[in-house]
Amino acid sequence: MDAATLANIKAALEAERDRLAHEISDLERDSATNLSDTSGENNYRDHMADQGSATFGKELDMTLEGAAREMQATVLAALARIEAGTYGTCLRCGQPVDAERLVAMPAAGLCIACKEWEESR
Repeated sequence: MDAATLANIKAALEAERDRLAHEISDLERDSATNLSDTSGENNYRDHMADQGSATFGKELDMTLEGAAREMQATVLAALARIEAGTYGTCLRCGQPVDAERLVAMPAAGLCIACKEWEESR
């Protein structure tokens, strides 16, 4: 992979890292402000259905935050591989990952064959 392509991939990963950090921050803030809705503190003024909706919303936010944190870890790992000089090498088999795959999915750590094997398990 040429230096220009690697620089573009690194820039894309850094942008995604920043976007995910902002998204996680927003989800944490929303979670904290909605805590009273699910804690039952306002159970005298809200109907049970309202509390159920609030609980569902809280669980959805927690799921989204968890997914964002997983993706953030994947992006940070890819950036670390770039810094270490191991980016573009499959984490499972050690073979080179196709440049087209890395351009399409910059955080990918597995070649296509190993990813297919992982997903078939």
